[in-house]
Amino acid sequence: MGEQTTVQFPQEIIDEYAALGVDLPALFSAGHLGNRMGVQIIEAAPDRVVGTMPVEGNTQPYGLLHGGASAVLAETLGSIGSMLHGGSSKIAVGVDLNCTHHRGVRSGLVTGVATPVHRGRTTATYEIVITDEQDKRVCTARLTCLLRDATAGGTTGA
Repeated sequence: MGEQTTVQFPQEIIDEYAALGVDLPALFSAGHLGNRMGVQIIEAAPDRVVGTMPVEGNTQPYGLLHGGASAVLAETLGSIGSMLHGGSSKIAVGVDLNCTHHRGVRSGLVTGVATPVHRGRTTATYEIVITDEQDKRVCTARLTCLLRDATAGGTTGA
């Protein structure tokens, strides 16, 4: 699915998340689902998260990019932005995702860009715009994440 890129983090940030039981480099690989789908994170900051995903291997029976694949890319990018906004004392949990699919794509690479709509103490909302290689909008999504207090081991309290 192409050459794997790695988002670089300062060691102190990696160590801070590791103390919570979070493997930050693995998180930014989009996990097992993201790996299977070929999601790659290109840029990551609380103000902007960018990632790509190939269309090949992520299509529905008509040969078009599957809407669920767009949703996976959108939720991945918005969750990463929310997590970075919350910092190491919070974990981001998606609570609402909506996607509007504007056009079909049959091949190539799609790119998603997540930007914040709202960044509060307990929630973060990101708009994610997914475009094709001709910079035509394929999907517009919005993700809201709940920011929960992190506890030892990377889990949340009840």
